[in-house]
Amino acid sequence: MAHYAIGDIQGCFDELTLLLDKINFNHGTDTLWLVGDIVNRGPKSLEVLQFCMEHESSVRMVLGNHDLHLLAVGYGEGTIKRSDTITPILQHPDSKKMLEWLRFQPLLIKGVRHVMVHAGILPQWTIARAELLASETEAELRGKKYKKFFSKMYGNKPAEWRNDPDRLRPPAHDSQRLHPNARADTEKRTRLRLQIHPQKNAPESAPLVQSPRQAKPQPHHRLRTLVFAGLYEHRQHPLPRHRCALGRRD
Repeated sequence: MAHYAIGDIQGCFDELTLLLDKINFNHGTDTLWLVGDIVNRGPKSLEVLQFCMEHESSVRMVLGNHDLHLLAVGYGEGTIKRSDTITPILQHPDSKKMLEWLRFQPLLIKGVRHVMVHAGILPQWTIARAELLASETEAELRGKKYKKFFSKMYGNKPAEWRNDPDRLRPPAHDSQRLHPNARADTEKRTRLRLQIHPQKNAPESAPLVQSPRQAKPQPHHRLRTLVFAGLYEHRQHPLPRHRCALGRRD
């Protein structure tokens, strides 16, 4: 019995199949964790989604920003882009069923020794806080007002975390959208803000991303390995006391 984690398949179904063959993955005994972004960019998003639905007993996934984008477009609250490869899903006879299945997937999965999200957890948050916020957001996604959630999902604001009634939107894009360019840009703004307004860096109004030197991870993080996408960047600039699934330990 083995557990594997793969991130950002993004519609590359053939490559996924080859990888699973290489590790001799057994759907009867092994477990596959998919770190979000199962669709878009690659040519076979439909096949990847169907694969995940077919193998629910052995495949667990969390939602990534591309998965949420598919849902937003599918429910009429997003605009399809020229580079998107999600049209075969939207035009499929079972599109409604597939979107419904995807909408009910989690944002965070916690195991005995591992926690999986799409793009990391803010260093200021405990695992319990991340779980709570993820469950609140999942409730919105699965509730009757899910279209309203998708209508407000896009954008780069707020630029800092605040524990207020509008906090549901940041958890969705904090853990989904912090790609390398966004992280670099946010770190620049964070350093500037710390120089000009150091008193504003309180825990409840903290920047979405902190540089490794500024980050102060919660001690709870040391009890579990955080599994998420963007491992290369964090191998090069690891957060203190965080471990990456590809091996480096700090």
